[in-house]
Amino acid sequence: MPIYEYLCQECGKEFQYLVLKKEDEDALACPGCKGRTLKRLVSRVAYHASDQDRLAAFDPNAPRDDAFYKDTRNIGLHAKKRAQQMGVDLGSGFEAKLDRLRTDPGKVFDDTE
Repeated sequence: MPIYEYLCQECGKEFQYLVLKKEDEDALACPGCKGRTLKRLVSRVAYHASDQDRLAAFDPNAPRDDAFYKDTRNIGLHAKKRAQQMGVDLGSGFEAKLDRLRTDPGKVFDDTE
């Protein structure tokens, strides 16, 4: 069931609508002005990539922008990729440390384990 975005050509309001059936879309009106001259917009899409997918697509030599370093999911990605290339199992302790580091990066310096 897609959620479509629309632009009212009469008042300029953008809004979203969950389309359950084609007939629902035919009867659609702007929630602001009740106008019926609507244009369906092209929306952004998002999808979730698993850790395995992210690791498989990661290129250690590719240039990085600031957004890469701001995303805590990328912490440890280089080490995991390099270990995978070398056939080394970093173990569950490594994953536990990464999880703690990703949730609270500042706390890693407090850990003495």
